[in-house]
Amino acid sequence: MNISKNIGLLSLLFTLMTACNTENKEVHSQHTMNKEATFYTCSMDPQVKEDKPGKCPICHMELTPIKKDESGAAEIGLSEQQIKLGNITTQLLTETQSSLNQNYTGVLTINQEKIKTVSSRAMGRIERLYFKTIGDFVKQGQAVYQLYSEDIAIVKQDYIAAYKQLSIPGDFGKNAQTLLNVAKDKLLFYGLRNAQIEALKTSHEISPYTIFYSAYSGSIMEVMTTEGSYVMEGSDVLKLSNLTTLWLETQVNINYAKNLQIGQKASISFVDFPEKVINARISFINPEINLDSRLLLIRLEIPNKNLQLKPGMQGIAKVEQAAVKGLFIPINAVIREQNASYIWVEKKPGLFENIMVETGLEWNGMIEIKSKIDVSKKVVITGAYAINSEYKFRKGSDPMEGMKM
Repeated sequence: MNISKNIGLLSLLFTLMTACNTENKEVHSQHTMNKEATFYTCSMDPQVKEDKPGKCPICHMELTPIKKDESGAAEIGLSEQQIKLGNITTQLLTETQSSLNQNYTGVLTINQEKIKTVSSRAMGRIERLYFKTIGDFVKQGQAVYQLYSEDIAIVKQDYIAAYKQLSIPGDFGKNAQTLLNVAKDKLLFYGLRNAQIEALKTSHEISPYTIFYSAYSGSIMEVMTTEGSYVMEGSDVLKLSNLTTLWLETQVNINYAKNLQIGQKASISFVDFPEKVINARISFINPEINLDSRLLLIRLEIPNKNLQLKPGMQGIAKVEQAAVKGLFIPINAVIREQNASYIWVEKKPGLFENIMVETGLEWNGMIEIKSKIDVSKKVVITGAYAINSEYKFRKGSDPMEGMKM
């Protein structure tokens, strides 16, 4: 009887010990699971990761508990504090009608098509320059230089001699007319005006000195010789620029340039004349991109009849473009890799998913999303790069790894 009681007591004691041990294991297991499900990090130094509470060894702030990320391959979970510190905001996307008017800042330059060169058409010596200062304005028909040329003097002599022989009857008179025409053509080729040639008939002056007049109006850009200098046929004397039209040249991002066309209207305002607005059109789009800056040059022709505008002034071109209907978000909301673009959307509070997208038009800091997107999901508008950095830090890879376009 006593033996049976002892066996019963031992059996009860073993059962109690087993139950206690099982409970301890369960508690320990639960503690281990909680420990594994959470780590502690610093909001200022996210590279710090600890498995227990404490202070950051770098900035000594209290560590923040973070649940270990159990999200999918293209997802990441963030705490409320991380969302706040990363300035992460979201919004639902809706299709909007957007005006694509874009402002481009550029600098006024000389219209290269309006540059003219006054050159010597005969060999000789510059006896006098009537204009010597850069910036001086030369009117069409004004004397610009006097040339000493024996070549021209010889042709003048031929012209006068032929003119005198016109009154001789017979073949001499007929030949004289031919010689007169040949001499006149040579003098015209040398740059003499008809009035100068006609004056030889009455003056009979065979002078090696000839005054030459400008065939153009413009401001002097460059004086290319000096008095007393010898020049060859074709040597440049002055370079003139007509400033009644100027160019506004600006560099445009290639993504914006896709929407521009020659002839497109623009309104031009000026930093130096805030009240002045001029209508213009795009006259040139460079077919070649600058390899260093990845920018494209565009040019607008600006009327300047009163010469108020000066080369070097800054201008702002507001280019008119048709309104476009579509989904638009800030450019910084799109993460751009070498061969792909993607955005972050909020699947549920605190959980963000990465989605590859096709982009379209860009203007004024906005970009078009051409891909179909679930409009019930909120898109990350600010803080996309903060999410991206945290993803790479935690998972050690690009969110779009293996999913390039």
